[in-house]
Amino acid sequence: MKRVGAHVSTAGGVENAPLQATSIGAKAFALFTKNQRQWKAPKLTTSSIDAFRKNCQDGGFKAEHILPHDSYLINLGSPDPDKLQRAREAFIEEMQRAEELGLLLLNFHPGSHLKEIPEDRCLQLIAESINMALDATKTVTAVIENTAGQGTNLGNRFEQLASLIEQVDNKTRVAVCLDTCHLFASGYDLQTTAAIDSTFSEFDRIVGLRYLKAMHLNDAMQPLGSRIDRHASIGKGTIGMDAFTYIMNRPAFEEIPLILETPDSAEWQKEISLLYSLER
Repeated sequence: MKRVGAHVSTAGGVENAPLQATSIGAKAFALFTKNQRQWKAPKLTTSSIDAFRKNCQDGGFKAEHILPHDSYLINLGSPDPDKLQRAREAFIEEMQRAEELGLLLLNFHPGSHLKEIPEDRCLQLIAESINMALDATKTVTAVIENTAGQGTNLGNRFEQLASLIEQVDNKTRVAVCLDTCHLFASGYDLQTTAAIDSTFSEFDRIVGLRYLKAMHLNDAMQPLGSRIDRHASIGKGTIGMDAFTYIMNRPAFEEIPLILETPDSAEWQKEISLLYSLER
């Protein structure tokens, strides 16, 4: 089964996220377990954790279909030792929060070199950060999200994702989330079936489809290779529908969270229905 959902709000508490997902007909969902633009957050309460788990069970959401995302402030490849330490502590806390909720995945952006250290050194720092977080936790998989290649962010090329995985000690707890907008913006063509086949074959050859544990389904506002991270609603951007038809009809994308991060949340229910209508 394809597990299409969206990155839903946690207004009023994390326990409300599965309720929001259910209300739009989702079969998966993403969430922030804390304010994504602040370093500190109150600890999760037992009542919130219990309510979250009950609402997930009632909504039919299994842990492997839920994709928490870490804070946007975290840079696991920071060239500044003090900022790197703060980022690592925050990332470990995010992993621990996911574990408290009974979740199995944590989606994150790899990091940025800020033009202060070589790319290889930044990738090494990111991998070290992942290893530290895995050592400090037991069950959550670190899910690396590909980037659009904007600024000094790493993770926009498959070779960089493969390098990170190679440097992670416990390869059973590292995975990849591919964002379609980011793929397209970083130069991977998704506009025709042949191009899409080529892109995912390249991913399989360099990284391995076995590491694909989640996707973000977003159209793009900018052209191929723009390196600009601007999402568009499904079918209303420059990627076109072939990519989404392909994803909805290939076994490689079964039973992983396929998460909308499109700009108009009022349209998510329609977009979920649209994506399911593409199944043949």
